[in-house]
Formats: sequence, structure tokens, C-alpha cells
Amino acid sequence: MTGVEKRAICLLSGGLDSTTCLAIAREAGYDCYCLSFDYGQRHRIELEAASRVATRLGAKEHRTARIDLRVFGHSALTGDIEVPKNRAEKEMTGGIPVTYVPARNTIFLSFALAYAETIGASDIFIGVNAIDYSGYPDCRPEFIQAFEQMANLATKAAVEGAARIVIHTPLLKMTKAEIVKRTIELGIDSRLTHSCYDPGKRGEPCGRCDSCILRRKGFEQAGVVDPLVSEGPLP
Repeated sequence: MTGVEKRAICLLSGGLDSTTCLAIAREAGYDCYCLSFDYGQRHRIELEAASRVATRLGAKEHRTARIDLRVFGHSALTGDIEVPKNRAEKEMTGGIPVTYVPARNTIFLSFALAYAETIGASDIFIGVNAIDYSGYPDCRPEFIQAFEQMANLATKAAVEGAARIVIHTPLLKMTKAEIVKRTIELGIDSRLTHSCYDPGKRGEPCGRCDSCILRRKGFEQAGVVDPLVSEGPLP
């Protein structure tokens, strides 16, 4: 790397949050190496969205790691469990939902850490949010802080004093409406993204799962129309 080059690993699901997080990293001057996961999720539409986003937002590189979390199941996203629909906001934050994939962010961040070591990066961006979210334990600041501490005990570069691993969570304390506004400020076409847990055959959002409800709330509170709903996704 040159003295002015900054490299970062950006976890990219193809959703609104991870897309905004990638754009923020790009705005901060990082060369972004995006990492997505084909982990046995119930649809591949989010992977198509991640590929679109990485291309349109100028990622330096985009890799997709293939792991199969269906061997463990216990999630509506990786097993034969129905995706909850039409839940009230209190229900979403009242407990850990069945759409939680056990240890998913721990696994994803571990892969990102390995990727970072191989390219000499010390910065990892992840679009977790602890305000408008579905009650996932691995989206909390305590988890991120603990993982960062572990990362600096477990990597060659950190132990040898060559670099310190930093986990960036620019969306952590933002409401969904604030994220939507930031997306607009960054010039992101949200039709690139995909948020639905249970989309139709053509990729259309169901409009009733937790993720769709939270996304709709964000756009409504931001006072703008979600073009993904009104116009459909970009090819």
C-alpha cells in the first residue's frame, strides 16, 4: 500500500443499512473491499442486490464467502420456520425474533477480520443499528466493543504492534429515518438495495415482515417515498 491509501473491509448484505455504511466509508476516503455471504439464506435476491451495490458504489473488490448456516438452522432465514408478519413495534423489540441467525454477526466479523489481515487493512465497517432494529443481540454496542477487543488480541498485526483493528459502526445510534436521510445525502438510489426477509418470486418486498415494516417507517418519518416500493428494484 502507498502512504495515502486507506483500505477497509465493508460487510455488505445488499440492504439499505450496509449500503449506506459502504457509502460512508467511501466518503471517508477508504478503498472498500466488500464482503458478502451466501450462508444458506432463504433467498438469493440480497446477494444480487449486494453485487449491484458494490458495482455502483465503486468497491475496490467484492467477494462472497460461502458458508452453510442451515446445518444449524433455528432461524426463519436458514430453516423451515415461518417469517413473522404484521408485528407491532413493541413485538419487534420485546424479544429476540426467529429471524435472528445464531452468531451471524460474530461469524461475519470473523471472516472480515481474516480478510482484513490478508490485505493489510485495519478498518472494518458494519451497518449495525441499535435504535430501530429487530432486537438482535449482535447489533448492540457492547457486542461490537467486545469483538473489537478480541480482534486486537487475536491478530498478528495487532499483537506485533503494526496496526490496531477498528470496527466502525457509523449507523449504530441513528434512527431508520436518519439513515434514510443520510442515504439521500450520499446520493444513493435505494432501488439498488433489498431489505425484505420473505420476498416474492420476482424479488418484490412482502411489505409485512419486520424488515419491511422498519424500512417503511424510516421512509415515512423521513418524509420521502421509498422508490424500491413505488418503482421497483434496479436491474
